[in-house]
Amino acid sequence: MRKKSAREIEVASPTGFCFGVKRAIESLEKSIDECSARWEGHRNVYSIGMPIHNPQEVERLTRKGLVVVDRIEDVPPGASVFIRAHGVSPAVKDALVKRCGSGVTDATCPFVKNAQEKAALLSGEGYPVLVLGDPGHPEVQAIVGCAGGEVFVASSLGEVEKLCKKDRLGVISQTTQKSEVLGAAAKILAPRVRELRIFNTICGATTQRQEAVRKITDHVDGLLVVGGKNSANTAKLVEIARSRECDVLWIEQAEDLDCRWFREKKKIGIAAGASTPDWIINELINAIETSQVSRGMEDYDGRNEK
Repeated sequence: MRKKSAREIEVASPTGFCFGVKRAIESLEKSIDECSARWEGHRNVYSIGMPIHNPQEVERLTRKGLVVVDRIEDVPPGASVFIRAHGVSPAVKDALVKRCGSGVTDATCPFVKNAQEKAALLSGEGYPVLVLGDPGHPEVQAIVGCAGGEVFVASSLGEVEKLCKKDRLGVISQTTQKSEVLGAAAKILAPRVRELRIFNTICGATTQRQEAVRKITDHVDGLLVVGGKNSANTAKLVEIARSRECDVLWIEQAEDLDCRWFREKKKIGIAAGASTPDWIINELINAIETSQVSRGMEDYDGRNEK
């Protein structure tokens, strides 16, 4: 019989995989299974960039047959190729279809697709387009690629402040953006732009997870945020929790736990980014509940006493 931890655990709701990521992973696994059956296990599915910003989940999928590459040229002609939830620009998709034909599986998240369509719409109607987001993020790069005309990317409100006055401007955001950033940007731009058109392209699942973190930080002694260190939406959860003066530990998996962080904490909150699979969250909960953390804490205290 396993010993239970005395700590109380509360998991934020909702947390973990969002609809778009879950849909993409299911699509990818189906593609891998079909490809393996068709070619008796000797054919792989290729993805331009990591299909999900979670290294552990990518490792699991790699064992099943996923191959992550950086360039279109790294995909063998006629191979099965997967377009991740972040999407790609029209130019990249056209190049993949030309190279692989019907072997292309497009798993672009519907919320990302909406942002891409809004960028194309604004650009087509003659608006310069401002995208609020990280210029290095693949989702933002794909959105920029959908805007055919003048386009800007602002990763902070300070960069929004630096924009020159314009007659017209269309604004959209990365789907993982915080709603307060979009609102603040609108206030900055309203006096400066004669015709300002804004589409709220923030994903509803992102907003729900951010609100869940705000709620849980009110009544826990500390918050474990589990998710890939390259995940934009996970980083936003950490940022929100810290802004509320909550003691936060950002980890990718249970193995990353620091036993010292648990000292004097009775109620632990757990939140996860939209690209964190359930199996990682469950492993973390199990590590705490089976007193693995408590035993590690005892060892740590013992070393200190010596």
